[in-house]
Amino acid sequence: MPARADAAENRARILAVAREVAGRAAGVGEIRLNEIAKAAGVGQGTLYRHFPTREALLLEVYRRDVDEMCDAAAELVRDLPPAEALERWLARVEEYAWVKQGVFAAVETAMRAEVSAHSRHRIAEALDLLLDAGRAAGTVRDDVDARDVVLLIGYLSALGPDERGERARRLRTVVLSGLRP
Repeated sequence: MPARADAAENRARILAVAREVAGRAAGVGEIRLNEIAKAAGVGQGTLYRHFPTREALLLEVYRRDVDEMCDAAAELVRDLPPAEALERWLARVEEYAWVKQGVFAAVETAMRAEVSAHSRHRIAEALDLLLDAGRAAGTVRDDVDARDVVLLIGYLSALGPDERGERARRLRTVVLSGLRP
């Protein structure tokens, strides 16, 4: 049975607020469900009906971010020149990295493996699509693959909150330069 419209709207608002909170959180203590419920305009009971635990909420935020980010690769390849598509997708990966850091800081170690397993395959598929388009257009080297790019963008996990702007953009430019033939 599909969810009622108001229930679906509540769930969407809860996820949007939780994503924002996770994106700026430095640890689990900064992610308070009562504050998320209040900011989303719902009661705590509503939040707990949708997400019985903080981990359940944060895992859904993470999964949704990975899915939206990876689904965007096909749109970007369809709508933009390959080099621009790859650049925009990497910019989106930066946003995802901040949410991932917040989620990983808040969930148990056992859940991290589940979260990582979900994203690893989807991200590789999205990167393959972007890299294949770039190779076909002559804007991406022939000798790189998705795993190479994942390793290159590992810098995102080392950036502190104060480095998420200019330094992240500069490093993305370095990665993109290195991918060119």
